[in-house]
Amino acid sequence: TRKSVASVRCVKHTGLEEAYHGASRTIELREAGGESRRIEVDIPAGIQDGGRVRVRGKGGPGRGGGAPGDLFLRVGVSGHPRFERRGDDLHVEVDVPVADAALGGEAEVPTLKGRALALRIPAETQGGRVFRLAGQGMPRSGGGHGDLLARVRLRLPEPLDEAQRALFEQLRASEGEREAETATVEDVRAS
Repeated sequence: TRKSVASVRCVKHTGLEEAYHGASRTIELREAGGESRRIEVDIPAGIQDGGRVRVRGKGGPGRGGGAPGDLFLRVGVSGHPRFERRGDDLHVEVDVPVADAALGGEAEVPTLKGRALALRIPAETQGGRVFRLAGQGMPRSGGGHGDLLARVRLRLPEPLDEAQRALFEQLRASEGEREAETATVEDVRAS
């Protein structure tokens, strides 16, 4: 009988941006006899690290003169300097000026689509708060996208000028007064 043989032949590495958009790559395969051949491989959008890509009819030669089997490539997805991938979700840190975090404002959130999204920052936003931007993460194999989670990282003016330093000193003094008032109220309630 003639049978085709499937084979896992190699690992192909790609970046997170290519995994997001999908890519077409030409790869070179070395045969057992030392010869090499080039084939075109489509890496699907949203592929996970360690995911497999099947290339029909490009595997090892079939037994008994059968048709070549399928080639399976394992795809390694490398990290990204700005984004962290967790499943289909992407995580990113967003710098927010301290004044915008206190009073409210807007921040730009980068995406792998190549354009930034505007994020409304509500007043009294704490550092470390995470905002979920639905449908802005990695493509899912069944359709749709994961989410983009933007974590607030507070940014102080650097270096502080004299006026800014004076404002922060006023803020510290007013926080000290509020803490003293709170302690007094708690002491009265406890008696």
